[in-house]
Amino acid sequence: MGNNVTIIGFDADDTLWHNERFFRLTQDRFTALLADHAAPDDLARRLLDAERRNLGHYGYGIKGFVLSMIETAIEVTDGRVPAGVIAELMAAGREMLAHPIELLPDARAAVEAAAQTHRVVLITKGDLLDQERKLAQSGLGELFHGVEIVSEKTPAVYRRIFERHGDGADRAMMVGNSMRSDVVPSIEAGGWGVHVPHDLVWEIERAATPAHSPRFREIEGLAQLPELIAEIG
Repeated sequence: MGNNVTIIGFDADDTLWHNERFFRLTQDRFTALLADHAAPDDLARRLLDAERRNLGHYGYGIKGFVLSMIETAIEVTDGRVPAGVIAELMAAGREMLAHPIELLPDARAAVEAAAQTHRVVLITKGDLLDQERKLAQSGLGELFHGVEIVSEKTPAVYRRIFERHGDGADRAMMVGNSMRSDVVPSIEAGGWGVHVPHDLVWEIERAATPAHSPRFREIEGLAQLPELIAEIG
């Protein structure tokens, strides 16, 4: 094991398996249902505003998304949204919660390779039951030395996790697609932050790239992770 990094954290959604694209498909359905009441851009803005407002109440995940869609539908129809529309939105949420997991390219190989030389921990946020379901379906669960499902990813959270499972944040690396949740707070905690870009990024997960940090790295895909781990140590 290298003298530098001894523990590697992996994000789950849109790092190891697809997630955001199912939200986008449901949002398209939401837009079609309310097409007579608001233009697509206006509806998207209102929904995003509702999601931001509701994060502190519902947290991250599908259930909060569905409640935010319902709230927005009530708002744009001045309280006259048909019950059938609400029923369709709830059905869409149930479909999302039942959707099979689809691993991203090289996800299993990357975790397997990392686990051969380092302690690996899954660090994800969102609804507990849904995240547990996705991990179980992914078939990756047995590869991790630990699993942490948290309500928010902050520097303090990363410090606690890396202390609990490893040798502290200064000897830790976090791998993920979200600059805001995976990369920046890990670096601020004292660890490495490795960005694996994904084509679809939820607006709330955007943040400035910490390009000047010596502990920031970006790779095109998970196939490049083993080489980066070997380079860093």
